[in-house]
Amino acid sequence: MTKESTKTTQKETQKGTIGVDTKDIFPIIKQWLYSERDIFVRELVSNSFDAITKRKRLDKQSGEDSVHSISITLDEKKKTFSITDTGLGMSQEDIEKYINQIASSGAEDFLKKFKKSEDKAEIIGHFGLGFYSSFMVADTVSIESKSLDNKEPAVTWLGKQDTSYEIKTSTKKDVGTTITLHLNDDSLEYAKEETITNLIKKYANFLPIKIDVNSKESNDQNPLWIKNALDLKKEDYTQFYSKLFPFSQEPLFWIHLNVDYPFRLQGILYFPQVMHELDSSKGRVQLYCQQVFVTENVKEILPEFLTLLQGAIDCPEIPLNVSRSQLQNDPYVQKISKHIVKKVADKLVELSKKDKKNYESYWKNIHPFIKYGMMNDDGFYEKTKDICLFKSAKGLYTTIPEYLEANKEKAKKQVIYASNPDNQSTYINLLKKEGLDVILFESAIDTHFIQFLESKDSETKYVSVDSQGVDFLLNQGEEKLTEKTNEKEEKDFIEAFKKTIKQDQLELKLQPLMNEELPALLSEDEMSKRFREMNQFMGPQGGNLPNMPRQNTLILNKKSPIIQALMSFYKLSPISEKARLISEQVYDLALLSQEPLTGDNMADFIARSNKMMTLLAKP
Repeated sequence: MTKESTKTTQKETQKGTIGVDTKDIFPIIKQWLYSERDIFVRELVSNSFDAITKRKRLDKQSGEDSVHSISITLDEKKKTFSITDTGLGMSQEDIEKYINQIASSGAEDFLKKFKKSEDKAEIIGHFGLGFYSSFMVADTVSIESKSLDNKEPAVTWLGKQDTSYEIKTSTKKDVGTTITLHLNDDSLEYAKEETITNLIKKYANFLPIKIDVNSKESNDQNPLWIKNALDLKKEDYTQFYSKLFPFSQEPLFWIHLNVDYPFRLQGILYFPQVMHELDSSKGRVQLYCQQVFVTENVKEILPEFLTLLQGAIDCPEIPLNVSRSQLQNDPYVQKISKHIVKKVADKLVELSKKDKKNYESYWKNIHPFIKYGMMNDDGFYEKTKDICLFKSAKGLYTTIPEYLEANKEKAKKQVIYASNPDNQSTYINLLKKEGLDVILFESAIDTHFIQFLESKDSETKYVSVDSQGVDFLLNQGEEKLTEKTNEKEEKDFIEAFKKTIKQDQLELKLQPLMNEELPALLSEDEMSKRFREMNQFMGPQGGNLPNMPRQNTLILNKKSPIIQALMSFYKLSPISEKARLISEQVYDLALLSQEPLTGDNMADFIARSNKMMTLLAKP
């Protein structure tokens, strides 16, 4: 093998930069950075406001105090949208740096000179892409600007959809900038005064500068959240709520947010009136960045249990993506979320202590969301566990500690609850006669909430009024029956009774109840009851959970004259028609104490009741 044949040819190492085809940048902006064409109005107004803010800062340093505004001029015939500001203006060098170089933000450069937090908060733009949203609606865009530095002549920049541009000097005399969009045929609605006025009210209604549309002032400039809560009255909050959400019912109460450290946060959150416990669709919290509307999608800031809230929050330093339309997953956002949760909890505690009557009246609207929050946020649970209210059978609101204290002699560490008060009224009334109050659980979430509460306090047990709650109705004293029975007779009676009512699989007990007038009660197993109710709550979304039947135990009252008579009747053979009718009626009445009879069962009950009344009516 020759020396030459052993050589390996190697390519030289090449260095360079990755090229970007600028013709592709506008489609990317349209498709990915901005979700709606309307956004261009917000971006241009924000840039104008930034320019004015910069000029005011410099004017302040030089001792000048000038009045500034933003003006929008529309021409439907010429198909143009123009926005003019009295801001800092741009020189040719500025335009070449900040307009010709995409994503080079002038706001960022300005902030390097003014690093104080209060200065930074007054600048909205951070990304340098806002201007290019103009090309979502325009094929050609022109900029005419004169810089505050009078040494430089005014300049005109003309850019097209294909990314080509030209720059030339201008005769503009006043400091500031005018941007004119030559609208494409698909965007002619943006030359209409009504369209732009509505967009200004949406995106810049609370911007602290006058904005004219065709010489008509179009924005409010007066957000309530920037004012001191001590200076405001109820009417101020309700009127502002109507401004944010026209035609809505008056809110229940509100929380005024004003935080300077460790982050800046202002806003007002309202608890609206809701029609039912799952009505979280009302929740609309408007997010602003330095009083410029960003989005109503604030799921990263508000936890799910607070999605019913309405209102507005302003976060000057909120981390946004380049389109300012979506929040980024950031520890800063998480801190804001935790603070809002804390403020909501603090407000609830304050109301419960200082305005208990109104707090109780609000509870019907807000309790499902509060319970859900307690189950999903440990910090929220710790703050609200002692102010979580429950309505009792006595018609009053109570907390669990208050209930346990009031019923400690009989219930000890047990909370007796009714999950369906209407159907369980028989049990409730019987326990009330025995001096025991009953907590009313009327919300779909309560089956889950019971188990959550038990996980937090293992010493306190929750028992349904028609399950273990029946134990409080059992006569624990000496039996006094008119006729003594032995164990075999009772067993024979139970088996015969099952056959008569055609319920061979039913668990049946013969025990004395305190109320002699009550012939029988049904007691359902506590755990199977909760599983069944949870399954019903989850519905089809619960997957393929089995349809859990009731696991009932029928307790026949040995002290009842009716049951005593039946035991005598059953000693006779064959069982009489009278005994059969009474047995079936006793069973159906026990079922009715749990839930309404339906279908054939209800028809049989009515027919039997009529037959028994006919027999009783005979002389």
